Amino acid sequence: MASFFRSFAAVGSYTMLSRILGFVRDLVLARMFGANAATDAFFVAFKIPNFLRRLFAEGAFSVAFVPVLSEYRTQRPEGELRGFVDNMAGTLGLIVLLVSLVGVIAAPVLVMIFAPGFWNEAEGKYELTVEMLYLTFPYLFFITLTAFAGSILNAHNRFSVPAFTPVLLNLSLIGCAVWLSPMLDEPVKGLAWGVLIAGIVQFLFQLPFLGRIRLLPRPRVAFKDPGVKRVMRLMIPALFGVSVSQLNLLLDTLIASFLVSGSISWLYYSDRLMEFPVGVLGVALGTVILPNLSRKHAEASATEFSRTLDWALRLNLILGVPAAVGLFLLAGPMLATLFFSDAFNRHDVDMATLSLMAYTPGLMAIMLIKTLAPGFYARQDTKTPVRIGIIAMVANMVLNLLLVFPLAHAGLALATTLSSWLNAYLLYRALIKQGIYRPESGWPMLLLRITLSALAMGLMLWWGAGAVDGWLEVGSWDRVWRLAGLIVIAMLLYFSIFFLFGGRLSHFRSLKN
Repeated sequence: MASFFRSFAAVGSYTMLSRILGFVRDLVLARMFGANAATDAFFVAFKIPNFLRRLFAEGAFSVAFVPVLSEYRTQRPEGELRGFVDNMAGTLGLIVLLVSLVGVIAAPVLVMIFAPGFWNEAEGKYELTVEMLYLTFPYLFFITLTAFAGSILNAHNRFSVPAFTPVLLNLSLIGCAVWLSPMLDEPVKGLAWGVLIAGIVQFLFQLPFLGRIRLLPRPRVAFKDPGVKRVMRLMIPALFGVSVSQLNLLLDTLIASFLVSGSISWLYYSDRLMEFPVGVLGVALGTVILPNLSRKHAEASATEFSRTLDWALRLNLILGVPAAVGLFLLAGPMLATLFFSDAFNRHDVDMATLSLMAYTPGLMAIMLIKTLAPGFYARQDTKTPVRIGIIAMVANMVLNLLLVFPLAHAGLALATTLSSWLNAYLLYRALIKQGIYRPESGWPMLLLRITLSALAMGLMLWWGAGAVDGWLEVGSWDRVWRLAGLIVIAMLLYFSIFFLFGGRLSHFRSLKN
């Protein structure tokens, strides 16, 4: 497991860099554009292709493609592997190109579907969203091919390059916000151009690294290729199952489009803070274990398969629980430190804090899903996560309708939290029932260590953070240093208590108790 941990650390480090730049990006957006009708329009125009990207790229495609690719790499000659990659590149490229063209043509209809509340807005949100969607939708084509290249690199244990690639999106958006937006009649359109430019740059960036492993594809359309057919067959149910959380977020957007202006932006900024630990920890773990689990399944090594899942779940909890506790208790201070300005005012901070505090209890559930779902995908079983995903999505829809009236946008966030826990529980139960995962010894003591450590850390943060008013009354740099100090002290306290009660470095590197 030590090699897994090194890979996880590498992916996590580059993902952390991307998330830090993402915070810089959001800070720039919040201070330049605020939370208003224009930002609501951009976030919807970005969210629609971004949702489809999760379906065609990192989501359904990756979980269907990586296990088949791992099987080709393990059991087939190199010539067959190259032929499969060539055929998959051409077939996938054609499909996504057609989807992208349809998306651009149907942009007015898509905005009506995903944000119907914009239609009668006097602020012109509908028209602005459509104009920006014309620019952002082609991003889907380039980012899907980027994910295709990244999947090949991940399957060959080249995790660093795909993990670094999202950094380019943040740099593109920051650059366009600062230099392009001021030159446009409608400044927010500069962000839409940034999305399109980022897609092209991310795709081109990965091509030399494919060449180094001699798998730079020569695209051929081959729907009848056996490997391509298997990927497509696995991908169809995975299109829904792997993207339940994204569908839930889109449902939130649809309902939030009927709420007061700013609601979509408040949800966006709170969700962005949630994505930091999810990306650094949950996504990094899922990225590392999927190709490894796929190889264990191809080698018929059931014991090692289960041990890999067990290691990932332990690491998830050791690192994820303090992240969730800290994010909940520092919700207001974080939002005040990162985004408070003339454009993103006190009211915006308060509203975004409510949705962030409602999202945060679901952090561990989302991270667990990123670890549990690969247990099925690596076995080329996409049907079980789909069935579970349907149950969770229906629950989310019902909870949205029940909670949006008393809690407004925060109710949408809370519905996502509750449905995510349902999803995680059902995935875990299915893995246990099917005998795929058998927990190793030492879990009760590990949970006790985590609980005591998180409790001590939480009490310190509750005492140290204080009311949000105290954060807004001081300067920006004072807020930054105070927040940084609290985070550092919290991390030191958590791990000190963890090791004091018997935790060992072996909990990170292996499965020893």
